[in-house]
Amino acid sequence: MKTMVRFIRRFGRDVSGATAIEYGLIATFVSLAVLSSIQLLGTTLVTDFYDVIVAAFNP
Repeated sequence: MKTMVRFIRRFGRDVSGATAIEYGLIATFVSLAVLSSIQLLGTTLVTDFYDVIVAAFNP
């Protein structure tokens, strides 16, 4: 019984995995921000680029 209590206390104080989880969350939010900005700007850039190419070929 004492070993189990010691294990639970030691497990509760262990914070070694918290840093990895925090870095994972940060990477997730950064990737979501990048993907959403690419999605928002991507369609505009493609449309504008297409318009420039069409205008270049039409006299």
